[in-house]
Amino acid sequence: MFRIALFSARFGQHLRLLGVLLSAIGGPVVPRYLLVLFVAALLPLGGCMQTTLSPSTDASMTARDRQLLAHTPYAQANVPEQYLRHIVDYPRKEQPGTILVDTDARYLYYVLPDGKAIRYGVAVGEEAMAFSGVARVGRLAEWPDWVPTPEIQARLGPYPARVPGGPANPLGARGIYLYVGNKDTLYRIHGTNQPEYIGQAISSGCIRMRNEDVIDLFDRVKLNATVVVLPPGQNAQIESRSSWRG
Repeated sequence: MFRIALFSARFGQHLRLLGVLLSAIGGPVVPRYLLVLFVAALLPLGGCMQTTLSPSTDASMTARDRQLLAHTPYAQANVPEQYLRHIVDYPRKEQPGTILVDTDARYLYYVLPDGKAIRYGVAVGEEAMAFSGVARVGRLAEWPDWVPTPEIQARLGPYPARVPGGPANPLGARGIYLYVGNKDTLYRIHGTNQPEYIGQAISSGCIRMRNEDVIDLFDRVKLNATVVVLPPGQNAQIESRSSWRG
């Protein structure tokens, strides 16, 4: 209802403004129905200008990143637009440099100054297996090796004891390791070799990102930065206006 009212108000404002402008310049009297059609055609463009979420800069990949990602052993997925990387308004109170994960909405936010954040789409763990709470970035790694935990081996294995880093590795291009105090929680924010799952809750409890997105985040986040992972049912309540895109 709010969006309908907002749309109607904008439509009326544009219509009145156009009529006043034509009168001021001594232009011809234009039938109202033609003004309506003209303004209706312009409104989608105006909506894009006012509410389109601006994409952040391209990920700064190294030569090694480009080489490894040019020959991935998996198919590239068509990730829905709302889960691509955007700069958005961020009304919450977390400090710049904080990471916040909204598990219900499948979004990760990297908080910027001046009420902005970079929003990334993620895949999260199923409710019973997902981490929630406040942690810190205890370790950062490029193309990390994967050491399956005993629980993963029992549930999904068998896997080798250690899987070398690379495009076939489930941890993808980067690993951001979550610690509470000095203890490794065994949960990670990391890349993925299954980008088709972005926007979903899947069996692994870790937070998965597109490789290009985790590279972008990795280049921004600092060691010991705060990471807030909201539990299921506790939405970040950050309004997305992407539905206004023209």
